[in-house]
Amino acid sequence: MNRLFILGMIGFLSSFMLKAQIRLPRLISDGMILQRDRPVKIWGWATANEEITLLFKGQQYQTITGSSGKWEILIPAQKAEKQPFEIVLKGKNEIRIKNVLLGDVWVCSGQSNMELTMDRVKDRYAEIISKAENPAIRQFLVPDKYDFKVQQEDVESGSWQPATQQNILSFSAVGYFFARELFERYHVPIGLINSALGGSPVEAWLSEDAVKQFPEHYLEAQKFRNSSLITEIEGKDKMINLNWYKTLNQQDKGLQNHWKNASFNDSDWQQMELPDFWSTQPLGNVHGTVWFRKTIEVPGGMAGKPAKLLLGRIVDADSIFINDTFVGTTGYQYPPRRYFVPANVLKEGSNTIVVRVINNAGEGGFIRDKPYYLISGKDSISLTGTWKYQLGTAMPELPEQTFIRWKPVGLYNAMISPLRNYAMKGVIWFQGESNTKAPEHYFDYFKALVNDWREKWGQGDFPFLYVQLANFMKSASMPAESKWAELRQNQLLALTIRNTGMAVSIDLGEWNDIHPLNKLDVGHRLALQARKTGYAESGGVYAGPLFKSVQKRKGKLIIRFSNAGGGLKTVPGNNALKQFAVAGKDKYFVWANAAILGHDKVLIWSDEVKNPVFVRYAWADNPEGPKLYNRENLPASPFQISATGKGTWIISR
Repeated sequence: MNRLFILGMIGFLSSFMLKAQIRLPRLISDGMILQRDRPVKIWGWATANEEITLLFKGQQYQTITGSSGKWEILIPAQKAEKQPFEIVLKGKNEIRIKNVLLGDVWVCSGQSNMELTMDRVKDRYAEIISKAENPAIRQFLVPDKYDFKVQQEDVESGSWQPATQQNILSFSAVGYFFARELFERYHVPIGLINSALGGSPVEAWLSEDAVKQFPEHYLEAQKFRNSSLITEIEGKDKMINLNWYKTLNQQDKGLQNHWKNASFNDSDWQQMELPDFWSTQPLGNVHGTVWFRKTIEVPGGMAGKPAKLLLGRIVDADSIFINDTFVGTTGYQYPPRRYFVPANVLKEGSNTIVVRVINNAGEGGFIRDKPYYLISGKDSISLTGTWKYQLGTAMPELPEQTFIRWKPVGLYNAMISPLRNYAMKGVIWFQGESNTKAPEHYFDYFKALVNDWREKWGQGDFPFLYVQLANFMKSASMPAESKWAELRQNQLLALTIRNTGMAVSIDLGEWNDIHPLNKLDVGHRLALQARKTGYAESGGVYAGPLFKSVQKRKGKLIIRFSNAGGGLKTVPGNNALKQFAVAGKDKYFVWANAAILGHDKVLIWSDEVKNPVFVRYAWADNPEGPKLYNRENLPASPFQISATGKGTWIISR
């Protein structure tokens, strides 16, 4: 018999046998946590008309696949189970799913502040991380993918990982702190399905059905169904990027003249006080490479020992050398610069640190109010102050790339659609930063997303809990317009969507970092919302003060708040209440006087605006000064209200 024919038949039979195997989606796998108190679907694929038997906690369930080979079995609602058990599936093959628990499953989605891992915050929460050992808290990390053509039925990779020392640093920080608090309160396993992607706008998470109500985004989604277009754009962007960096490196005098060498003579270099942007210096707002050098004196106690180099944040990319030794590099502006310096690099006496900075757009430099130290044991050397610098080469701005993965529908199809069959408790969502350029649309997009996901999961109005944007960027001394405040207002309005909850984070941000490190309090405030919305607790205080109503009295306004808890207060205490502003019909805002009045009211008045039509609280990118809280230490949400002309006031868009 022809050898090629035999090999072909072997290949065909192998392919047939492979198709004959029961196959499961990656979510249905060892270590999974299934949702308690709700019917649970187990599903997968096999050959057409194949009989599938499932053994689950002593019960047997059967089904027969359809002509497509798809099958599903619905398991009746089960109580929480902290003791691991097995699920057995039998068809033409047998699969055992091991180490299964029953508890509560939460989908964690949004952009980078949800994606941010425990590794990023490990210095801040070192003690918590050192004690993290709870196999009843588990995470499934959905891979970052997009698809504009097909709603995927499975994810490309991923597995359930327990919150142990081996895995904890890969957990979503917000997700972990949320899960940790829920576990400590309810003592049931908590599963996290982490499906988030940095920089993503809300419309990227909408299905094609949902995005149809927004014609501009629907047309864009259709446009990117064209694979050739994606290939063309990616190829063009790649070539522009390669050529820009190739020219940069070819022209960089620092590379040509070995400026990284400790022995290089930098006596004619200029000086700059760091940290700072070099646009504020004689160098000006130049793009390209700038080299920085600093000589430090290292005491004998640090010499020869390993050390940690902290260089705050640098815009955009950097490469670090100490005494001619390459220490590390970071390719973009957001991660904190934390570098390990090996033993025997530092020497007693003079040591030279060299930093090559690449800036491709915007202002380049070193971000203020971040840590700049060389640390070894208990010894440290501050690296702020005078550095020498020299321009390596000036370049035009690098043209902005087309971030295809952020286009409408793509993330839904690849990162949400495969999850829809998996029963869950609810969603926690941290997103909005990428929509601040056009905040006026956010309420409509977000409402569409909540309704869309609820429809696709088919679990009714499950809890949808989200984080209101944190404070960020420089503070303003006078009332001003703010797109970040406008987006927060749209998030506040989203509380009108049934069974939603909002965690206010107006006090948890950092002016110089879009990724603030305080994820513990974010997780805590989401957990408080879950207690009310997801677990139907009552009688507690689960959020900070929210605007409720206005009463006018003798030319002054008395604003009443819900969620006053034990009473209103300012933080810091014993300070005048700030950040209230009023305006007339002209919408020209001025600061107003404000004082807490009794348990749940704030009295505001202005000598400049006798008949206010608009009132704002904390309406700024980064509102400063004492803020309004309740006695439970939860902050009030920023808001804008307007008079209706009928004696009432409303939260206005």
